Amino acid sequence: MRLALEQAGRAVPGGDVPVGAVVLAGDGITVLGAGHNEREATGDPTAHAEVLAIRRAAERTGQWRLSGCTLVVTLEPCTMCAGAAVLSRVDRVVYGARDEKAGAAGSLWDVVRDRRLNHRPEVIEGVLADECATLLTEFFRTR
Repeated sequence: MRLALEQAGRAVPGGDVPVGAVVLAGDGITVLGAGHNEREATGDPTAHAEVLAIRRAAERTGQWRLSGCTLVVTLEPCTMCAGAAVLSRVDRVVYGARDEKAGAAGSLWDVVRDRRLNHRPEVIEGVLADECATLLTEFFRTR
């Protein structure tokens, strides 16, 4: 999660909401992909931290199936990012702060554990939650 928090800090200079993500290999140590929100910086509505980290991990591994991998993100994934986690076949999603307004990993929706889907990653929530939430609170306080 510390690596994801580091990524989140990189979003702020571009004017983006400080959300960071990393995809870890099956060993839980090797970073296959990392990203931070880049919507404002790139004008791309899909440039969420999770999507960018997943894309980079797929590029690095040369395959879209990220079986055995873990997606670590500072904020609970939205519906798009939760869908990307399911479709990329990551084994688990670990997140820090809950997102009661747009979260899709247990808060508002639970896309990642929807029994109608063919893949359901394990979800671990609340890792360094206070630190992740504080980063977001401070960002929005200045807006």
